Amino acid sequence: MTRPEPLAAMRVRLFPAASALLFVAVFADAAHADQLSLEGGLYEITSRLELPHLERWAIDQTVSICLPIDTGVRGHVPLPVLAANNAFAGCLPENVQRTGASLEYDIVCAGRGASRAKAIYTLAPGEFRGRISMTMGAKNMTMTEVQIARRLGGCAVADTRRH
Repeated sequence: MTRPEPLAAMRVRLFPAASALLFVAVFADAAHADQLSLEGGLYEITSRLELPHLERWAIDQTVSICLPIDTGVRGHVPLPVLAANNAFAGCLPENVQRTGASLEYDIVCAGRGASRAKAIYTLAPGEFRGRISMTMGAKNMTMTEVQIARRLGGCAVADTRRH
């Protein structure tokens, strides 16, 4: 028959496990804190639509858009496609991933042969840069929208600015 282990000996063996769990919890919280959040407000976004082999014909356009405080609202594309006549207005985001200063997601439209896109952004305080690679439906037509944005202030600033 074995004797029960003294309580002091059990504490010594449990301490390393408890400290390892504490370390993991602190590290996970620090990693989460390293994720940059995109601050809501009025952004001036310069975008350019690039078509394969026609890059020199791409024209920059600049718009001011008020982005909500939480751009990751479930069911809404975090950052919009700005190209005129885009097919992504009613589409949904999938596979949204945030790691550090990176934001990536797919834009998926309903229906067979529907348009789809892959958005990759780099976030920084008060600005972001991104590329949205798009395939337009069953046409197998591809293009990329490049975006560069900077925050101008709160959305109230939108009332005083006109583009």
